[in-house]
Order: sequence, then structure tokens, then C-alpha cells
Amino acid sequence: MSLSGILIILGTLLGVAACIHVVQRFVPHPLRERHNDVAGFIFAAVGVLYAVLLAFVVIAVWENHATARESTFKEADELAGLYWVSRELPLPLGGDLEKQTLDYAETVMHKEWPLMSDQRSSPEATALVYRLREGVMAYDPNGPREELLHDRAVSHLENLASARRERLSQVSEEVPTLLWIALIAGAVLTVGFTFLFGLSNTFTHTLMVLMLTGLVVVSLVVIREMDFPFSGSTKIEPTAFEVFLDRLPPPRTA
Repeated sequence: MSLSGILIILGTLLGVAACIHVVQRFVPHPLRERHNDVAGFIFAAVGVLYAVLLAFVVIAVWENHATARESTFKEADELAGLYWVSRELPLPLGGDLEKQTLDYAETVMHKEWPLMSDQRSSPEATALVYRLREGVMAYDPNGPREELLHDRAVSHLENLASARRERLSQVSEEVPTLLWIALIAGAVLTVGFTFLFGLSNTFTHTLMVLMLTGLVVVSLVVIREMDFPFSGSTKIEPTAFEVFLDRLPPPRTA
């Protein structure tokens, strides 16, 4: 969890503790205790509704995060397929494609990945995709074997471009502002309802409210941290491309 997330949790807990102190000072517990039954009934309904909303958003964000991670491995798999096909193609085209696939992986890892945390992409990586496409499409196969290799190269290249578009589209995906408003308003309402209960033991009341507050705020911070798959403390790393580059044979030379 990031430092800002920890500060948000601590700051919220301190703020809620201060609010409880003010409420207990100006509205003594005997006055609030009279309405415990009614407040408890309403709180149960509010709590269930907010729990459903919170669970829905957490699951949606987690699934989006998992999908983004899966798309990076799909892209790296297609890149690896293109690389191994290029090693079977005759020189100089095969050697050029080998080098370009390696250049693409290095560019994505070291140049594009840092940019994605700011919801941007690398023009250099995009240019490499265009170069790969130009090389593959300009090749004239000679014989059935080369035709088969060419078809496989085209298939891997198209799938690579599709996976890249999918990854870049997930860079800017986020929880809508309206949903954030609902989450924060629901948190304030849910925690605020606990102030209406009157308990003779001030410490116990404060502890229960802070525990509920902590659970809600931690959930919201988790959503915030996972909102953008390629940034934050839970960001997806370029592991798929690192696996691709690990222990590859040296590229051929013309």
C-alpha cells in the first residue's frame, strides 16, 4: 500500500475519532440510547446496501486488473510466436524480424511501461509494430513451407497488434466519477449512522466505530490503488516480456 493510502486511512480514523468525541460531548449517550432500536433497523438496511455496492466495485476492479495482466501475457506470447517463426524464415528478413521483436520487447519494458503509469504509450513501440507489419507483408514466400511460415507470422503479428491495443485501452480504465461519489457518500452515511447509537461505555463505542471505519476506508483505498492496472502499489509489472527475453538464443546475422 502506498504512503498516500496509509495517510488517508490514518487521517480518516483520526477525523472520525474527533467527531465521536464531539458527538458524545454535546449529545450524551442517554439521549441517543432512546433511539437505538430504530437506528439499528435503519443501519442494518444501509449497511447491507453499501456492502453490496462496495463488493461489486471491488470485484469489478479486481477482474479488470486480472484481465489487464492476462492481456500482457497474451501479447508476449504472440511476440514469442513471431520471434520463433522469424528464426525459420530465410535471411535477411528472418534476421530483421528477430531483431525487431527483441527491440519491441525491450522498448515496451523500459520505455512504454513507465509511461503507462501516466496513461500514455510509447510512439517508438508503435513504430516498431508498423515496421514488423511492413516487413512481414512485403515478404514473398517461395514454396509451401515458406507460405506456411508467412501465414503463421501474419497471424502472430495481427494477434500481437490486437493484444497491444487491448493493453493500451486498459491503461486508462478507471472507476467512474459517479461511482466514486456513491462510494464515498455511502461510506459517510454508513459510518455516520453509528454516531446515533448511544452506549454507556464510551471506549467500546469509539472502538466499534473505528473498526467499521477502518474496514470501509481500507476497502476504498484498495479500490483506489487497483483502479489503474499499470500504476500504484499493485501495478502490473512487465513480467511477461521478461520471461520472453529470458534465455533466448542469439539473433542470427546476415
